Amino acid sequence: MIQLDIPRLIPFAVFAASVFALGNAYTAQYAFDLEPCILCLYQRVPYVVTGVLGMGAFLLPAHQTEWKARAVVLSSVVFLIGAGIAFYHVGVEQHWWASVAACGAPSGGGEPQTVDELRQLLMQAKPVKACDEVDWTLFGLSMATYNVAFSLALALASCWGARQIRRAP
Repeated sequence: MIQLDIPRLIPFAVFAASVFALGNAYTAQYAFDLEPCILCLYQRVPYVVTGVLGMGAFLLPAHQTEWKARAVVLSSVVFLIGAGIAFYHVGVEQHWWASVAACGAPSGGGEPQTVDELRQLLMQAKPVKACDEVDWTLFGLSMATYNVAFSLALALASCWGARQIRRAP
């Protein structure tokens, strides 16, 4: 029977899941021309952080299992933060709350409220995509909604993985 090296496998799985998520985001952006809003870009940051944590833990020497477990636990916290950002984005998409001012249209809706806002809109080389616009859905769910579920699943899996690392002989 094959013996799995859990303390190396779990951090690599964190890294691989992060690369997978970022790959999906960049594929949607560059292959399918789905322009990301600022919240979409913010949702990528936790995956960069967890990717670095996962690869860092993977590269640690084999006897550093406690540090590997700590990196995976920290990844779990970062995945939860990512789920929070994605949930906020879902709320903006569903109009449960107003978007932040940097989300494309001025905070009052679609029309500029001041001369300065109008000047800013006219001076932009490329219009900023509004965060409440949903460009793509699958089964009625947006990419942000899928990111909430994926991030929560990765947070739970990372907690489980850290426990497995600590239990490994």
